[in-house]
Amino acid sequence: MMVNAKRRLWSGTVGGIAAISLLLSTQSFGGEIAGQVLLTANGKPLRVDEAREAVVYFKSAVSVPLVPPKTPLIMRTERKTFVPSVLPILQNSKVSFPNSDPILHNAFSTAKGNIFDTGLYGKGEGESHTFTNVGVVRVYCNVHHSMMANILVLNTPFFASPDIQGRFRLKNVPAGPGELFVWHERASLWRKTLTITADGEILQPISLPISKKRIPPHLNKFGRPYRRSNDSAY
Repeated sequence: MMVNAKRRLWSGTVGGIAAISLLLSTQSFGGEIAGQVLLTANGKPLRVDEAREAVVYFKSAVSVPLVPPKTPLIMRTERKTFVPSVLPILQNSKVSFPNSDPILHNAFSTAKGNIFDTGLYGKGEGESHTFTNVGVVRVYCNVHHSMMANILVLNTPFFASPDIQGRFRLKNVPAGPGELFVWHERASLWRKTLTITADGEILQPISLPISKKRIPPHLNKFGRPYRRSNDSAY
């Protein structure tokens, strides 16, 4: 009888562990959030591929671990532009700024909490910086006024940039409540409260009106105006 009792206890324990594991798995991960971002200007639709500069991200009410990548992400200077022009990253990620041009460049930002300056450098690997604070980091080149990019530092691992058709998909999103955001440098922040289930969420197309200038007025890293000749040809 003692053996049978032990067997029943072990069987119940294993069953209980399995039930708890199943419960945790169904509570932890819901499904996918899918949709499409469409940009408009003055009430008229823009090309669908222009939505690629948007960032879609979901902040879940469920706590999830934030593990930044071990290797640096890349924002390259190429033909006097930053590539990519928009880089979403997880908080505490490192970004490198290699230079592919045969001329001098610089990458800097005066963003609160994420101030950095690579210094002036020629073709090569360049410098890196770790972004520790959440927010939008506008990146400029101290040499060329027209060079600008955005690094979006996020405290959620659920983010993506739309594809060439403006479509996006966030995978393995935790089940439960949260808020979906669509960020674009030239638009007001779009947001929507969602409750994610195991079936996920397929959204209607999100229309995002563009109202801001592509390159906002800014000064160089010394707080002075740029010289006109800085954006001349090589």
